[in-house]
Amino acid sequence: VWARREGGGNRLVSLPLSRIRVIMKSSPEVSSINPDAIFLTAKATELFVQYLAVHSYKHGQGKNKTSLTYSDLSHTAENYDTFQFLADILPKKILASKYLKMLEREKEGGEEEEEAEEEEDEESEEEEAS
Repeated sequence: VWARREGGGNRLVSLPLSRIRVIMKSSPEVSSINPDAIFLTAKATELFVQYLAVHSYKHGQGKNKTSLTYSDLSHTAENYDTFQFLADILPKKILASKYLKMLEREKEGGEEEEEAEEEEDEESEEEEAS
């Protein structure tokens, strides 16, 4: 009954049920989907997004307390256990210059590790030869 209101005026969900159906059907294990399952998935998703937004707004670290920002969302994903699974999806923004410096440090660290491994390999080969 609820799912049939998709095209109607008083919708009980805001997300497009047809899109949710497409996403659910994209799983190879899914052959058919009950319309009630589509509606409940849409409603649960809306409630989760609302909870994330309200929590991020209330605990926001931004300068502007009249709006919700990306940094508020990423802070929530990073610092609250409930939302830790979103940390990869909502990473903290950093400047490109800082990211490049991080990559350089990792590359230098990786080269040092490779050199140490090569030295260890050479030592073990010498021991085996003796």
